[in-house]
Amino acid sequence: MSRIEAELVRRLGSWFDKERRDLPWRRTRDPYAIWLSEVMLQQTRVKTVEDYFPRFLRTYPTVEKLAKAKVEDVLSSWSGLGYYRRARALHKGAREVVDQYGGEVPKDAASLRGISSIGPYTAGAIASIAYGQREALVDGNVARVLARIFALSCDVRSPAGSKELWAAARRLVPDENPGRHNESLMELGATVCLPNRPRCEACPVADLCQANAS
Repeated sequence: MSRIEAELVRRLGSWFDKERRDLPWRRTRDPYAIWLSEVMLQQTRVKTVEDYFPRFLRTYPTVEKLAKAKVEDVLSSWSGLGYYRRARALHKGAREVVDQYGGEVPKDAASLRGISSIGPYTAGAIASIAYGQREALVDGNVARVLARIFALSCDVRSPAGSKELWAAARRLVPDENPGRHNESLMELGATVCLPNRPRCEACPVADLCQANAS
C-alpha cells in the first residue's frame, strides 16, 4: 500500500466513524445476521430492508431455525421484498451451513463462497465485518468509488475490469478493522459518491480522487 493509499484508508475510516448511518445490521457482528442483510440488500432499497431485517430475524434468529423451516414459510416471511430466488438460495445455504459446518457460519472467504447465496462480495462482507478477516469486497457502490478514485479506464462490468477493481480493493484493505474499511467504501458510494451527481464537496478524499482532479 502506497503512502497516498494509506492516507485514503485513514480518512475513509475517520469519516465513516462520524458519518455512518445507524442501520440495524451495523449493530451486530453475528455472521448470520450480516449474511442475511447482504442478501436482502441485493437489488432492494435500504429503507425497505430496515423494515424487513429485524422482522425476519425475530422469526428466524439463527441459521438452525432458518434451516429447519419450510421453504414456503420462508418465502412468506420474505413476501414483499421480491426476487424470491434470493430467499430460496438463503434457505438452501442455511441448510448447507448446518449440514457441513454444524450450524456455524465459516470464517474464511473460500469456504463461504461455497455456500448457496454467497458470492465473492457477500463472502468478503461476512469474513471482514463479522470475523475481522483481511478480505476485500466489490459491489456496485465500491466499484464506482474505486473507478473514480483511481480513474480506471476499464469497463468495470467486463472480466478484465472486474479483475482490476478487485485488485485495487484488495490493495487497500488494512490489517486492522478491515470490516470498517469495507463498510466505509460502501457508505461513501451510497451517500456521497453517487452515480449521477456525486457530492464531491462532502467527500473526505476528494483531493486524492484522480477523477475529481481531472
